[in-house]
Order: sequence, then C-alpha cells, then structure tokens
Amino acid sequence: MSGPVKAPAAHQVLAILGHLGRQAAPVPAAAVARELGLPRSTTYQLLATLAESGFVVHLADERRYSLGVAAYELATGYARQAPLQRVARVPLARLVDRTGHTAHLAVMHGHEVIYLIEERAPGRPPLVTDVGVRLPAHLTASGRAMLAALPAAQIRALFPQPEAFVTRHETGPRSLSALRRLLVETRRRGHAVEDGEVTPGFVSIAVAVLDHMRHPVASVAVTMPRPELDPDLREVVVAEVGRTARAIAARISGHTHPPASAPAQTPRDRRGRAAGAP
Repeated sequence: MSGPVKAPAAHQVLAILGHLGRQAAPVPAAAVARELGLPRSTTYQLLATLAESGFVVHLADERRYSLGVAAYELATGYARQAPLQRVARVPLARLVDRTGHTAHLAVMHGHEVIYLIEERAPGRPPLVTDVGVRLPAHLTASGRAMLAALPAAQIRALFPQPEAFVTRHETGPRSLSALRRLLVETRRRGHAVEDGEVTPGFVSIAVAVLDHMRHPVASVAVTMPRPELDPDLREVVVAEVGRTARAIAARISGHTHPPASAPAQTPRDRRGRAAGAP
C-alpha cells in the first residue's frame, strides 16, 4: 500500500492514473482513495475530471473505474517514440562490455515478456530472445524479475488457471504455488535466475527496472553458456546487471543516479591481474 499522497493536484492525478494502470481489472473509487491515501471527495472529483477528458472510464453499472482511450493513446505514443529503448541502449552496451556476454531488455505484456533490445556480445551465438520475441514470463529470468516486484493479487490475475503454466523443455513452475515459491527466492536473492528452461545449456540472470513507485517497467538480463558460469563470473554478472537496471531506472525517472560503488571486476580484469597487469 502506498503512503498518503502529499502533493499538488497534478501529482494526485498522476498517482491515480498510475494506480489504475497497475490494476488487473476496474476498481471502485473508494479503493483508489484508500490505496493512495486521498480524501474520497478529492478522488471522486479527480476521477470525474479524468473521465471528461477520456483518460478514465466510469463503468456506472459496476461502480468502478478503468483507464480510458486517451490513456491508451498515450501508451501507443510511448511505443512509437520508443524512449525506453533509447535510454537503455547505451547502458546495455556497457553491460555487454563488462561481462562479455549477451544482454537483453524486456517488458511485461500480460503473462508474457517481449524483448525490446538484444545486445549480442562479439563472437556469441544468436539466442531465441531476439527483438520482438515473446516468451512466457514465468519461464524467463526477465519475467521472474518483474513478477517478483508485482503484488500477489496481480500475479493471481496473470496466472488464473494451471493451463497458463506452459513449458518449453518440461521444466519450470507448473502451478501458482510453485511460482510463488520461486518469486520468494527471487526477492530474497535480489535477482532472478533461469537455468535451461528457455534454452538448454544456457543460464540467464535478470534484475527488474523499477520506476519511482517501485513498479517494474522492464528488466535487464544477461545470458551465458552454463559451462562458463563459474562463481567469479556469476558475481560479476549479478553486480553489473543490477547496476545497469538501476542506471536505466535513473534515466527514466530523470533523477541523477547516485554514485555507484567500485565496479565489479570483469573477466578481462581478472585475466589482466593474473598476468601481472596493473
């Protein structure tokens, strides 16, 4: 539950739109007011104004509210302008340089992920996670990283039936309870892992890109052949994927990213040090 919104009307309007956009179904005005800590009278007034301008639809028979056509037009404008890809491409390229392995940026779409960027490392083979490819979110590290940041109710709505738990290679969670256990472990670690469930012999590590409301807008992942994933490389990848996700989040929010701690050593750094390089 979010804390009380102590901001001008414009911020309250944005909070309402953001809240409606995160719901799996239309919600009552009272629920919006409660979750955002707004007075009911203010909530009703703002919802009425948003409905007049088409950003919100009032479903009178159900006494609930949902996003309107104007909000959809904003979303399609976002897709046309592709700002997420623009702000993420350079950090993702740096991630590839630091790890020596292919990196991806993905977003959630229902219970699937869509890959927006693939930065292939030099000499690495092509992967199934090419740009525009959709995969089941519960099978991928990218999807698990984002699912772990969602409320339990939204996860239930995304996976209402056992049939939603498809597999590619007869591995992966096959029930809501199994997925919940996996997401608990993902939250505990601070990053998501997928091992051979998308492509046998390959491991992916991912971290969600969170907006200012701690909502997952995307995820950053690195994929590597399992035989190459020794403990040293795993430590490097986890650190660099997390740093990249935070850098992209800072670019999206417009806030200055706080100085990072000393970067993790890359495989090239370790080889140079072993050879006596400074």
